[in-house]
Amino acid sequence: MKLTVLVDNNTLIGNSLYGEPGLSFFIEDEGKKILFDLGLTDVFLNNSRNLNIPLDDIDYIVISHGHDDHIGGLFHLINYYKDNPPKKKPTLVTHPLTFEMKYLNGKIVGNVLAREVISNYFNVKKTTEPFWITEKLVFLGEIKRTHPFENFTPRAKVLVNGEFMPDYLVEDSALAYDTNDGLVVITGCSHSGICNITNAAISLFNKEKVLDIIGGLHLLNPSDEKIQGTIDYLSNLQPTLMHPCHCTRLEYKLMISKICEIKEVGSGSVIEY
Repeated sequence: MKLTVLVDNNTLIGNSLYGEPGLSFFIEDEGKKILFDLGLTDVFLNNSRNLNIPLDDIDYIVISHGHDDHIGGLFHLINYYKDNPPKKKPTLVTHPLTFEMKYLNGKIVGNVLAREVISNYFNVKKTTEPFWITEKLVFLGEIKRTHPFENFTPRAKVLVNGEFMPDYLVEDSALAYDTNDGLVVITGCSHSGICNITNAAISLFNKEKVLDIIGGLHLLNPSDEKIQGTIDYLSNLQPTLMHPCHCTRLEYKLMISKICEIKEVGSGSVIEY
């Protein structure tokens, strides 16, 4: 599997790519091309062009959750497809609640597209269950939340069945990939908890060794309980390495670096497993 970072908050020194407060990965495995999250704006399109990565023959688009810094680029991808019709209709894989309207402080912070528009351009696969993309790469579906320290009090509201509810981001999910050296967990923002997500991958593959965790860990202003629980979990897990990015502050990367090797991530990073 080859993973290219199309968008991250950071950029790598020496390249001509853009960064933004969002995340998007381009993944290639077993002849399949997968776009995991789409960032906030059209930056992923600009960066893909600069990296000579065509997006007109994508097999799958996987959306980790419904926040605009991961789903906002969908609007721009559809506009791109209007002028550059894709060679095939991609399958869009996500949780059933991803496209529900989300509000924070009176502002929309999620999907703004009509469902009909989305289904015109993509074969939409909504699932709470694991969905296999290739023989070794899987969308984990709805994540069981078993670690109390990863629980949170919602700040935003989500519109479900015509009623605004506290948004626990039930839809937040991730990818997992099986290698001979251990599992690779590929996450967008880890609102459901990176420990819960990793447990889901371990349980599905029945394999405890974790080679890498890459993506946003949602460690921005965690409670003392959450950061201590996360550090304890990772200390026990002993992953070989990690690529924390996006919504992970430097001080928490430094804490994790005492547990395992930490690798730099930015727009343009290429990782092969």
